[in-house]
Amino acid sequence: MRILIVDDHPIVASGCRAVLADEGEIEILEAADAEDGECVFIVERPDLCVIDINLPTVSGFELARRILERAPEARIIMFSMNDDPAFAARAIECGAKGYVSKTGDPDDLVEAIRTVGSGGTYLPSAIARSIAFAGPALAQSPLSKLNAREMEILRLLSAGKSLSEIAWLVQSSYKTVANTSSIMRQKLGVKTSVELVRLAIDSGVA
Repeated sequence: MRILIVDDHPIVASGCRAVLADEGEIEILEAADAEDGECVFIVERPDLCVIDINLPTVSGFELARRILERAPEARIIMFSMNDDPAFAARAIECGAKGYVSKTGDPDDLVEAIRTVGSGGTYLPSAIARSIAFAGPALAQSPLSKLNAREMEILRLLSAGKSLSEIAWLVQSSYKTVANTSSIMRQKLGVKTSVELVRLAIDSGVA
């Protein structure tokens, strides 16, 4: 199996190599950001991608969108420091076949790769329970009101990017990004971009 790991921390790739050392014939491909990850995917066509959500420039959600737009059959596992069930829900929404928290058991990643690599889907039991039993709490989370593209734009706004920069990064038009920003303010009940950024920071998106 050929696995593409997209993460800007080299130690994560090293850790993945270590936990997968006993898994037989596995080739690890690496990329440090979404742009490199997309290029490696196009050239190498790995069997499976493990993508960190919080990448430099655009996020793992955006990279997953680009990969799945190009190859709808691609098998993707999203990898994140955040175990908020809203992030896992958005990962599934954007087409990922698995979600693993970096703060969880290392065996979760191995099991996710085995399962998704065999054509299945995977969520660690703790995250699956959180989604199943979060109920009203998950529905009331600000993040639950946003789709994956809106979360991407919110993250970039909180990183100090202008609407023009965001439009270029997410391969969209300025008008579309501006309209999306306005829709997000309405959804989240805030009036200004400053309030939007503050909410992003409080929610762990930034």
